[in-house]
Amino acid sequence: MVLSFRGEFNQKVDGKGRMSIPADFRAVLTDGDPRCPEAPNPRMVVLHGPHLKNCLQAYTIDAMAQIEEGIRKLPRGSIKRKQASRMLLGKSWDTEVDKDGRIVLPQRLRQQIGLEGEAVMVAMGEYFEIWNAATYEAIENAETDAWLAELPDDFDPLSLIDGPDGE
Repeated sequence: MVLSFRGEFNQKVDGKGRMSIPADFRAVLTDGDPRCPEAPNPRMVVLHGPHLKNCLQAYTIDAMAQIEEGIRKLPRGSIKRKQASRMLLGKSWDTEVDKDGRIVLPQRLRQQIGLEGEAVMVAMGEYFEIWNAATYEAIENAETDAWLAELPDDFDPLSLIDGPDGE
């Protein structure tokens, strides 16, 4: 069974860009890195770029390999393959979680999302997002409020997904 990212965590970011990866997320990164457990420090891939306006996306090595496989299935020379390669492969950064459970985000990535002081890491199942805490709170609250305003008071978010028997 493949582990999924779950939860939402606030983490401090120091002036050098060091930030801790929550233990729950490190377990998923370890599970999704073919080198582990032989290599003690799991690797991850961080996506950035103009298609991600306010956050970064972090994937396991296995999840990124699936994305790469999808790109390889696109016709060579096609615009879709070129765009996907540039936006997903060209705008990716590989890193390793250190022995203290931290990564160091480069300044250019921190600048892209205005990350200073405190980050929020938000689980998205197969990946997690890294946000500036204030930006996340403002955008998430506004989006959630707007979405819920359109729904009945007794709305159940489980209704969005199929049940165990496909209903």
